[in-house]
Amino acid sequence: MSLAPSEETTITHAPGAAEANGSSLSDAHKPAKRVKRRVSTAHLKTVPETLAEREEIKNAAERFATNLDKSRAFNKSQLEAFGRQMLADMGRPEKYLGFAMVLIGNFFWRQQFLATPFERRLLLLPHCLKHAEGCPAEYDEFGLDCEKCGACSIADYKVRAEQLGYKVLVAEGSPIVLKIIVSGYVNGILGVACLNVLEKAIDKVLIAGVPSYAVPLHSGDCKNTTLDEAWIWEVLEKYEPLEEQQTQSYLPLMRASNRLFDDEERFARLLPRVRSKTAEQAATPLGRTEHTAYDWLQHGGKRFRPFITLAAYDAMTGGEAIAAGAGGDDATVPDGVGRVAMAIEAFHKASLVHDDIEDSDLYRYGRETLHRSLGVGPAINIGDHLIGIGYKLVTAARKEIGAEAAADILDRMANAHVRLCDGQGAEMAWQAAPDFTLTPLDALQIYALKTSPAFEAALYAGIRMAGPAEAFEEMIPQFARHVGVGFQILNDLKDWRGDVNNKLVAGQDALSLRPTVLLALALQEASDEQKATIRSALSGEEPTSVRLGRLRRVFNDLQVFEKADSLVEKSRARAEQLADAVEQEDLRRLLYFFIDTVLAEEDAPAPKSNVLVQLPVTAGA
Repeated sequence: MSLAPSEETTITHAPGAAEANGSSLSDAHKPAKRVKRRVSTAHLKTVPETLAEREEIKNAAERFATNLDKSRAFNKSQLEAFGRQMLADMGRPEKYLGFAMVLIGNFFWRQQFLATPFERRLLLLPHCLKHAEGCPAEYDEFGLDCEKCGACSIADYKVRAEQLGYKVLVAEGSPIVLKIIVSGYVNGILGVACLNVLEKAIDKVLIAGVPSYAVPLHSGDCKNTTLDEAWIWEVLEKYEPLEEQQTQSYLPLMRASNRLFDDEERFARLLPRVRSKTAEQAATPLGRTEHTAYDWLQHGGKRFRPFITLAAYDAMTGGEAIAAGAGGDDATVPDGVGRVAMAIEAFHKASLVHDDIEDSDLYRYGRETLHRSLGVGPAINIGDHLIGIGYKLVTAARKEIGAEAAADILDRMANAHVRLCDGQGAEMAWQAAPDFTLTPLDALQIYALKTSPAFEAALYAGIRMAGPAEAFEEMIPQFARHVGVGFQILNDLKDWRGDVNNKLVAGQDALSLRPTVLLALALQEASDEQKATIRSALSGEEPTSVRLGRLRRVFNDLQVFEKADSLVEKSRARAEQLADAVEQEDLRRLLYFFIDTVLAEEDAPAPKSNVLVQLPVTAGA
């Protein structure tokens, strides 16, 4: 449930808005250009002070939502447009925009949430509802482990919800939420949080099409805050079945993607073991490589690339899976299509094994990288084994998908491998002899080669398995390039905050002399003195924290992080332009989802001044 609004006060192209030009809400899902979001939105997340005001906006949101087309989930621009229009009709100030957006989202999904059986619902509660002093509960891997002491309102909701059959999670913004949903345990969410947390924790869930109902806290100070408790009780205990699911959802395909790897029986059928069929064989020198490669393939990561393959195939073959909605049966994936999707993941995992070695990375998926745990030689070999697995899976699918389609997909994958190696080779060549003349264009070309090919192969494979792909030959690589570049820049930014889902160590890329866009942007504008500081920070012998501190100060002085955010926005805008032009409706919507997921907005400080950055064209990437 994203609350991040655009920079414009009105939206003339947001799909779904009943705009000033007289278009109706029934036009909610026509393709349209999207708009850039603000960097800072704190001033738009005010909760009305009185219950009467909150109830007035809530009632208006319920009336507003009755006119919305519920066949497809909204996107960020739509939701903002809805909120702005409703507040304008009410004569209410812009500061309530975030609150209004939450409530409109609630009534968009309310019927479908209430139609979700209790045992398929998740109640998500924030830790700040507990008494700050004297709370006996401790945190486990799923959040706060509440003891039923009755000291706070958490226990009231938790006990009743568990009696009804809910899964209950007390953990603000925990990544476990989406994992629980994708794993197949939950079809709907009832969440309680402040407006800031609602934006961060539920955004991707709503984009994916999961019925959700949110109750905003009255403040975001995270200390014994309050809420309108009656708003929870009016939906917590209510179940109202619907004859059919109303809104399309990518959840069945997300689950299908995960099931390719998590379902041991299916995984074994699609990719039978040869040398490690038993635990005893897996422990032998001959079986160890296969066993480790299969383990690496099966575990870790978000499986987003195989999902894209499955979703592209579904989009081009009638969209039956997404039409089933979040409450429908999990998508049925033909074995041939499943094998190709698994191949995409095998190639991706192989590249990560080798990339970790080349970059001397310490962690991957929250555990030690393979070369650290097993040694460089075995890790290289396992990566090579995964490449072989990928090709084996595609050739095994040729009888179902057609030999010509299999050949085209293999050709695209081979091309992706070559380009990936070109990009990685360029990065290592620069690391071996850094001359600090790196330009943003140089870095972006490397990014386009390193990251985009895997996205391109995943998207192309799904489209090609459904039929001829000539009509999309130009769009696919251009779209993947812009998304891949934006994704890599976001990874650069995450490196400065640490990433618990990946490498764990903040600043690792910066101190590894990698040709990042952040470094290139700094070198482009740095004075001689600042360049000297950069060189010293990257090659000095001072403690890591000192070097990172010096580098961060230079980056801040040169507005590097803000400029990088601007580049991400430009990548997003160009990818959206390409998606806008796609006539096939289900594919167009998948491309929007692709952008919203891969280029998910990150928290960023408001820039001190307007920062305009030109995004170079990465020709030939």
